[in-house]
Amino acid sequence: MASLKQTARTEFALALGQVASERGIAPEIVVESIKAAILAAFKKDAKEFGLLKDDWEYEVKIDPVTGESKVYGWPIEKEAKKVEVTPPGFGRIAAVTAKQVNRQKLREAEKSAILEEYSKRIGTLVTGMILRFDGINIVVDIGKAEALMPPQEQSRNEQYRINQKLIFYIEGIRETTKGKDIVVSRSHVGLVEGLFRREVPEVSSGAVEVRAIAREAGSRSKVAVFSNQAGVDPVGSCVGQKGVRVQAIIEELNGEKIDIVQYSDDPAKLIVAALSPAENLSVKINEKKMTAVVTVGEDQLSLAIGKEGQNVRLAAKLTGYRIDIEGGNRPEEAQEKSKEESESKKTRAKKSSPTKSIEKKEKSE
Repeated sequence: MASLKQTARTEFALALGQVASERGIAPEIVVESIKAAILAAFKKDAKEFGLLKDDWEYEVKIDPVTGESKVYGWPIEKEAKKVEVTPPGFGRIAAVTAKQVNRQKLREAEKSAILEEYSKRIGTLVTGMILRFDGINIVVDIGKAEALMPPQEQSRNEQYRINQKLIFYIEGIRETTKGKDIVVSRSHVGLVEGLFRREVPEVSSGAVEVRAIAREAGSRSKVAVFSNQAGVDPVGSCVGQKGVRVQAIIEELNGEKIDIVQYSDDPAKLIVAALSPAENLSVKINEKKMTAVVTVGEDQLSLAIGKEGQNVRLAAKLTGYRIDIEGGNRPEEAQEKSKEESESKKTRAKKSSPTKSIEKKEKSE
């Protein structure tokens, strides 16, 4: 196909270039699809007239300048030279069949090229528009192609409508009954991370790292962030001045709540941060079993657990530890309370001792 690069500006070459450009595929692929179409047309025509030989191989050669095509054949089991077997008037007879097959081949080549392009963009964000509902699936226009958003990739609290524009996460390419499809998501944790990369320059530059995300799509997300650079506040950077950065992300996620916490290599500190907004927590870690027992004050118990257990559930996902919440005073608080009670008893004893001395004196008199 090296000659294609030196093709003269003939009508065939211009048409070839135009088709390749419109379809977004290489000229070589277009030529191969034309060859396949011509060969299919030849076999159909030759079989109809009893000229097709089952023990022969056939191939098509195309002049890259003029577009003239010829069919060659040779016996499979014999060492024989290829002979031209192009029937007279073949171009006119097979034109319709070749055109139809060629159109199909080009569509397949075009889809293959698009899938190849989007396979390199898996894990990134794309702006799309909802085209239609296909049963329980949603078909999304993402530019050069249509993508599929199955039920498990839909956010449970979002209401979707035709022509609605949203940002989607490219989850991957899956094999379906209709072939390969690009799959996009609104529920994947990658959507949250991608939005932070888009809205927070420090995350985009790498100054702030998103270390972990726990998400219940449409309801709440917890994001653990970390910075190796001195003077960079990871939580403050993600929240933004007056919360402008995180608010932009919340709006894109249609009101989904987001808790941003500081990541720590110390699992106890990370668990305390993950259980926010609950405060004054005491944590006992069992690293072998990957479990943690958290003691919480009675006034913080409901905050630590969260509505229907959501807060502790997300904290467990974020940290990787199974977390058990225990109500009551923390050990430090219990010690402080015990100390206060002890001091209180001593004070009461001191106050009562002079009275007893006076009573003894009066009795003696």
